[in-house]
Amino acid sequence: MSGQTPAPGEPQPTGLPLVHRGKVRSLYDAGDGNLLLVASDRISAFDVVMAEPIPDKGRILTAMSAFWFDELADVASTHLVSTSIDDFPPGAQLPELVGRASLCRRAEMLPVECIVRGYLAGTAWKEYRQSGTVHGQSMPEGLRESERLSEPVFTPSIKAEVGEHDENIGFDEAVALIGPELAEAARDISLALYERGAALAAERGIIIADTKFELGLIDGALVVADEVLTPDSSRFWSADTWQPGSTPPAFDKQPLRDWLDGLDWDKTPPPPALPQDVVDSTRARYLEAYERITGRAFSEWPGGTPA
Repeated sequence: MSGQTPAPGEPQPTGLPLVHRGKVRSLYDAGDGNLLLVASDRISAFDVVMAEPIPDKGRILTAMSAFWFDELADVASTHLVSTSIDDFPPGAQLPELVGRASLCRRAEMLPVECIVRGYLAGTAWKEYRQSGTVHGQSMPEGLRESERLSEPVFTPSIKAEVGEHDENIGFDEAVALIGPELAEAARDISLALYERGAALAAERGIIIADTKFELGLIDGALVVADEVLTPDSSRFWSADTWQPGSTPPAFDKQPLRDWLDGLDWDKTPPPPALPQDVVDSTRARYLEAYERITGRAFSEWPGGTPA
């Protein structure tokens, strides 16, 4: 795989074998038990990668994950080694990778995605309307869309094949996949990470409605990997626009989804070409999420540019 051509919107290190390329991120073997995670500017919607990148998206996601890895370090260990190119292998010390790549320890990733929901939205709301349950768990009657739950719930899923949607599962199914001890540890860590992150975000006027954590094992210890509490892995709402019974605008790719929904497009490749105003408004959503939550200017992040 190391000879693959770089995907659009993604700079590529030289001499590092490609381990895996996802819709947004790519992993390279950095040697010494480490991986180099490169966050591209690619963006997907409805499981289709758009042809046009969103400028700075990869750096924003890397910056936000680095912020949360630091903020939540006392809750759980992480795979992150460094985001400084000075610490990268020589083939990765490239200007175009500044601010968008992370040197990480290689982890044995769990086959379960650890989703925590604090509000009733997305597929959870759809299931609740049909059966009064969320991932098979019975919920109180009379809840409205976007309503805050009495307490956050752990709702795992398993990753689907490329081009398909992830499959929601119950906790018992997670136990069957990874065993009771590991499933309970993953649930407890995920809930603790969400509760701490949601509390900090609330201080900045942001609601984290739900989020997805990727956990793995390093030397037998459970760690947080990939990304943490970013607009790609989480549903962020502005507290002043939230009202149960409706869907608040989200700080993510919502401008893109809204534009695509207004087209006569069947949600299969090839995607339509994105107009510049959709690209710009999507970038602005990601940027605002980062700056409001972290309290930092993106221009201060390595490689970051002003709004």
